[in-house]
Order: sequence, then structure tokens, then C-alpha cells
Amino acid sequence: MSKTILVSVSFALAALFPGAALAYIGPGVAGGVIATVVGVLGAIFLAIVGVLYYPIKRMLKGRKSAAAEKRGSDGPAE
Repeated sequence: MSKTILVSVSFALAALFPGAALAYIGPGVAGGVIATVVGVLGAIFLAIVGVLYYPIKRMLKGRKSAAAEKRGSDGPAE
């Protein structure tokens, strides 16, 4: 029972003084974090572009075909 109390008190003291840990994160981990963040943001951006691209493309194509039809009917008679 006393071991359990001793371990609990040790963890509590370690939690109260986190400066004693001074953990080091190397450049490999930092590079991985940066790559992950860029990858997630890129995936979100590409998902939004992918969802919006085809409706916008179809709208512009419809606008062009409507303008071509209008020009064809308003053009000079041959």
C-alpha cells in the first residue's frame, strides 16, 4: 500500500513541476508535424476545389453555349 502512495505522490510532484522534464523534440519530429499539417490543409483545399470545380465548369460552359446560340441567331442572314 505504501508503494502505491509513494508512486502517486511522485507522479503528482512531477506534474506540479513540468519544467524538470525539459523534453527535446528533434528536427525529424518537427518536420513530420509540418508535413502532416501541410498535407491535411492541402487535402482540405483540394477537396473543396474538387467539389466546386465541376459545377462552376458546367455553369461557364452553359454560359458560353448560350452566348454562341445568341450570336448565331442575331448574326447577319446569308
